[in-house]
Amino acid sequence: MNTFSLPFQEMLEQMPDSVIYADTEGKIRFWNSASEQMFGFTAQEAIGQSLDIIIPEYLREPHWRGFYAAVESGRTKHNGRATRTKALHRDGHYIYAQVSFCLIKNAQGQVLGSLSSARPAD
Repeated sequence: MNTFSLPFQEMLEQMPDSVIYADTEGKIRFWNSASEQMFGFTAQEAIGQSLDIIIPEYLREPHWRGFYAAVESGRTKHNGRATRTKALHRDGHYIYAQVSFCLIKNAQGQVLGSLSSARPAD
């Protein structure tokens, strides 16, 4: 364990990849500047919104099925491995992204939310 204090919010904010934290209901609670660049929404516009703002409509049902299954089971389907998927930009065009997810848990193992990192797919 680290014995010094780290500025976690500043580190996440300055990541070159999109970093998004959503609570167990799928509401966005953290959105870094790389997310702004990638998806077109400012943090002010995104925070408090559903992840649906970046999920194409035809992918929402399978996304939420997997999201809630992960929250309930405490495990993600891909175990943190990045997957290529389509996402939605604010202006309505599709983006291909490499996205990885993990669950954030408290000391008792209770799932608090989901953290994702994404970058444009090659």
